[in-house]
Amino acid sequence: MSDRDPQPVERQLPTEEARDLLALVRDIAQREIAPKAAEEEDAGRFPREIFTLLSESGLLGLPYDSEYGGGDQPYEVYLQVLEELAAARLTVGLGVSVHTLASYALATYGTKQQQVEHLPAMLGGGLLGAYCLSEPSSGSDAASLRTKAVRDGDSWVIDGTKAWITHGGIADFYTVMARTGEDGPRGITAFLVPGDAPGLSGAAPEKKMGMKGSPTAQVHFDGVRVPDDRRIGEEGQGFSIALAALDSGRLGIAACAIGLAQAALDEAVRYATQRRQFGRAIADFQGLRFMLADMATQIEAGRALYLAAARLRDAGRPFAKQAAMAKLHCTDAAMKVTTDAVQILGGYGYTADFPAERYMREAKVLQIVEGTNQIQRMVIARHLAGPEGR
Repeated sequence: MSDRDPQPVERQLPTEEARDLLALVRDIAQREIAPKAAEEEDAGRFPREIFTLLSESGLLGLPYDSEYGGGDQPYEVYLQVLEELAAARLTVGLGVSVHTLASYALATYGTKQQQVEHLPAMLGGGLLGAYCLSEPSSGSDAASLRTKAVRDGDSWVIDGTKAWITHGGIADFYTVMARTGEDGPRGITAFLVPGDAPGLSGAAPEKKMGMKGSPTAQVHFDGVRVPDDRRIGEEGQGFSIALAALDSGRLGIAACAIGLAQAALDEAVRYATQRRQFGRAIADFQGLRFMLADMATQIEAGRALYLAAARLRDAGRPFAKQAAMAKLHCTDAAMKVTTDAVQILGGYGYTADFPAERYMREAKVLQIVEGTNQIQRMVIARHLAGPEGR
């Protein structure tokens, strides 16, 4: 072992409780998640037992109200938990982020009765959620979705197909955006659909270049009947609920990206300080030292950016622009840092014997999910210069 092995990230946390929480998360990550990550990702195995453990440990509902089983934690703390989990295994960190996203609509827009009835199981009862907005023909243009919900007495009947759904086919509940009225964003309504609802089925998972342990699949709704008391918010409010959820969800993706990048940097530092060429460690060569310095700087900048956005959110201030900036910068940084990590490891970096190549494959999807980075640039520009084509 080198005496310059990477050290845990030094974090500025608001409370002693938060420090204890991060210590718990690191312990779980090091003992239960990281040791099996490479083998299970290679096998395409989803670690459901880890999510059960996280639920039992109170880690699946951190930013939500303790009255319903949540952790009462600010986003500033929750996101750093995500970062630690993603550094151990992105499938886990991203899965927690998606579960939190799927719980957002009910936790924020649900009635008191709905929250009392459903949230405790969602936040601390071992359930796992999925978020259903995208469709085969409506990804970035989410307002053109075609899945329909038609009222039938005191129920709604949902028909259609959702695409690119993390936890598709295995989730216990789905937050579903469906068209109940006119074309465009004003005709969309949100529903909480049980995972075992008759007529709901998941397709075979997509075959992906990375994150093979996290199932991504189409979800089919064939006459799925949902009572009106599972409608979230008002009719026609679904699209605004979806966008509000994504503002917070993008911060989750940003934190996961920084966790993945940190893992790649740690691996690069570990290798560079141990690998010797020409009689000395390759970390002594200026070319590699500068690469490591740039990687570390990109990570610290990304961490500062997502935490700044989180603190705005925690203070009840607008944060949509900063969330888009954080998602954009952090995921681009993750792609660059993981690519550089492969380069530092050289030929070994291109083999599955080291995790660098897996990190690089996993980083790519973070530039795509929950709004591509091109969409993030559009969001940022609208805040700066107003809507297009005025």
